[in-house]
Amino acid sequence: MTTFKNRKLVAGIAMAAAAAVPVTIVATTMDSATASSSTPPKALAHISALTGETTAVALDKGFTDALTSLKLKPGVVGTAKLTDGSLVFPISGGNVSYYKPGSISPYVQGQLQHEGSGFSLEAGGTKVEITNLNVDPGVSRVYGDVLVNGKVAATSAYVLTLNGTTLKPLQAEGNTAILEGTKVFVSPVAAGLLNDTFKTDAVTEDLLVGVAKITVNTTSGD
Repeated sequence: MTTFKNRKLVAGIAMAAAAAVPVTIVATTMDSATASSSTPPKALAHISALTGETTAVALDKGFTDALTSLKLKPGVVGTAKLTDGSLVFPISGGNVSYYKPGSISPYVQGQLQHEGSGFSLEAGGTKVEITNLNVDPGVSRVYGDVLVNGKVAATSAYVLTLNGTTLKPLQAEGNTAILEGTKVFVSPVAAGLLNDTFKTDAVTEDLLVGVAKITVNTTSGD
């Protein structure tokens, strides 16, 4: 029988993995016979309160070159840091439930929150801040609040897209699970907003922002 501690470790690793894998891949694992059952499956493990560790994005040179060509200055908001070419966002909370693969789709459900941190782009007296990032593993999207010159332009907007086709093997180090290799792209929503705000058409939805490294504290919560 799997111990409680091990179930929490599995859940933490699975949550990080699901945040990096396209939803189409998750969906294909669902067993049709099980899906048709009227009895909902029971979670094998559940962490109700994730705390600690970080999501870091190593910025792609193509992205930073694009910012330079547009004369956009990148920055950080709140508790985020820009260190050695990576944006680092502390994980502030969230939750995760892990089900038997094939019993439900998606079989990892929850959210990964980064309240009080974000990044900014500034040019010509206009500053866009994207904060309170929230990773939704079920749809491989990142949502955030958008401010333009300090005024709210959108809340919980779809700002980034995740693609995990270039993932490295999972790593477990003590009470943490690490997943590195997820590609992060500008979303169609964010591309349109940035183009409208900065009067350009150079920001595209397929613009690679960078590669993510998610470090999760697997001992958090109950």
